[in-house]
Amino acid sequence: MNPSFPKWLVPAVAAFLFLLVFSSKIFVKINSGEAGVLYDIISGLKEDRVYDQGLKVIAPWNKMFVYSTRIQEDRSVMEVLSANGLTIRTELSYRYRVVEDKIGYLHNNIGEGYHERIVIPEIRSATREIIGKYLPEELYSSKRDSIQTEIFVLAAGRISEKNIELDAVLIRDVGLPEKLKQAIEGKLEQEQSSLAYEFRISRALQEAERQRIEAEGKAAANRILSASITDKVLQDKGIEATLRLAESSNTKVIVIGGGDQGLPIILGNN
Repeated sequence: MNPSFPKWLVPAVAAFLFLLVFSSKIFVKINSGEAGVLYDIISGLKEDRVYDQGLKVIAPWNKMFVYSTRIQEDRSVMEVLSANGLTIRTELSYRYRVVEDKIGYLHNNIGEGYHERIVIPEIRSATREIIGKYLPEELYSSKRDSIQTEIFVLAAGRISEKNIELDAVLIRDVGLPEKLKQAIEGKLEQEQSSLAYEFRISRALQEAERQRIEAEGKAAANRILSASITDKVLQDKGIEATLRLAESSNTKVIVIGGGDQGLPIILGNN
């Protein structure tokens, strides 16, 4: 007699096959540095619900869109026009990332291609707009940092409206025709030499002024000292010295009133 076929085996096998086929859609792994947003086929995208890292279980007919929340870096090379109409080759690097708690809005309005659709065009637009206000030689001077900052501020403001955060913009390289580049570098060298010469002159003038003030101070001090020394003062000082010598244990011969102005004369000592 054949054993009866277990009734529970059929649904168990069916459940196993279901999990085997749809496991990749049911179990979603969100790695560290990532976040997800769920599209529900019935209720639609839940913009305000963000799933953090870990293993998530979802219905197989729904879909989880996973975004990196880490800072990402890219470069852009473009040709822009300066204020005098000269074409300048510019290479930029920039860092960006999504605003984590706004991933749902980003996905609903822009989608996964936000870098190509938003970040790159806005970086290029801001670069053309800012560099177009400056002359080529200003990119070789101290204004390069301020130009870089202006590009960042303009692009960051526009990108932030799309729930993307710009972390930094750096000008890596500026390409000019070789003759113009040499002319600019020569001009900058001359300006630096001129500044160094002016600095040396300024230091020399400051040193001369210091010496003049010091000499005047010494002269004034000497005048005051000369005016304060009189014959009476010298006599008093001589008497004080005589008294200190007289009190000393050393042998000496002192003649009172033997010197000029009646000052004592010391004839000998041990």
